[in-house]
Amino acid sequence: MNIHSPSLFTKLPVMSDKKKRILQATEKLLAEYGFHGISMQMVAKEAGVATGTIYRYFEDKDDLLHQLHDHILSYVAHKISQNISDDMPLQQRFRTMWLNIWNMATEDDAPLINRGQFENLPRRKCHEQRLLEKKMFAQVDQLFEEGKACGLFKELDNEILSVLSLETSACLARKHINGVYKVSDADLESAIQASWDAILQH
Repeated sequence: MNIHSPSLFTKLPVMSDKKKRILQATEKLLAEYGFHGISMQMVAKEAGVATGTIYRYFEDKDDLLHQLHDHILSYVAHKISQNISDDMPLQQRFRTMWLNIWNMATEDDAPLINRGQFENLPRRKCHEQRLLEKKMFAQVDQLFEEGKACGLFKELDNEILSVLSLETSACLARKHINGVYKVSDADLESAIQASWDAILQH
């Protein structure tokens, strides 16, 4: 992903240009070299800033990666929730979310996620972090809670329901864009239906 091209960061809260460039550079380098393959000096060079400038916005490398994690998560939550309204039938909401994830991944809009590296980013393990993530993905939680309340979905934790259904979209998209398995339009519809069926009460 070209650092100056539209990216994850175009729809995130307003931040200084330098901080945005640092985050973009980090995301790009992580996608190429992985967590252990980058240094603050590499990030500074990629972002076109002095190494010391990074420390005006981030305490250290861990803080930089924590903030990158939250920004990517915020972007993903925004993309998943596009074109969703509370009055849509549950299955239509689910299908829209599933396709939002598919489109984000197949457009190579999130390289770290597409390469399966996002899960390796360090994250803050605290109550506040869990609350932040819950707030970001409130519409996904609402979908699952409504489905369980009316007896449509299995009585499982929302994290498990998400893995069984929505996260299959990102996994299949990775195989598609990496050439492991080419997904036809018919395959796509079948995958959406199978993902929906996986969480239904039978």
